[in-house]
Amino acid sequence: MEQTSKPLILALDNGGHPMGWLPWQDAVRLYAREEIVWVLGKPAVVIRGGTNRLTGLRSELAMHTIVAVRGADSRRRRITAPGLTNRALFQRDHQHCMYCGDRFPISLLTRDHVKPRSLGGGDSWKNVVTACRACNTRKGNQTPEQARMPLLAVPYVPSHAEYLILANRRILADQMEFLRMHVPRKRRHLL
Repeated sequence: MEQTSKPLILALDNGGHPMGWLPWQDAVRLYAREEIVWVLGKPAVVIRGGTNRLTGLRSELAMHTIVAVRGADSRRRRITAPGLTNRALFQRDHQHCMYCGDRFPISLLTRDHVKPRSLGGGDSWKNVVTACRACNTRKGNQTPEQARMPLLAVPYVPSHAEYLILANRRILADQMEFLRMHVPRKRRHLL
């Protein structure tokens, strides 16, 4: 397996709460320092080292996809809203226009400000939705009420687990299953 194809490792705190994604190189360091407390999932990344001159055996480290890190505590992590990017926004809304409800390729989607910036609306998770180009143009510089275009879903700030899902394009099945358990119940069906 070449280096670029190795998946990211999901790091947890001691209590099993998701903290973030680790490149495989950082996970190797944690394994070598014996800072991995426990693991979940299947060993999915195998790193091969050199050959032992005494035994003739090649060293090998099989890393799991989900690891709990010694001393890590997610409560110390500052609770902040994830960064707002178009990619993350379109993923949050599952590439559906929040006005017409149709699903579009990313190239045909735009970020719409529910309350337009010219009317004092901010560029925040709770004021933006995914819109197709046609609906965004039709809505123009108006609120949904003024344009008579009701929203199909209320915009929201993704939870930390949802943000981790949005941040990684190549989530493995066991990682997704674990993260879904940390998403608020009312939004689990969306993932």
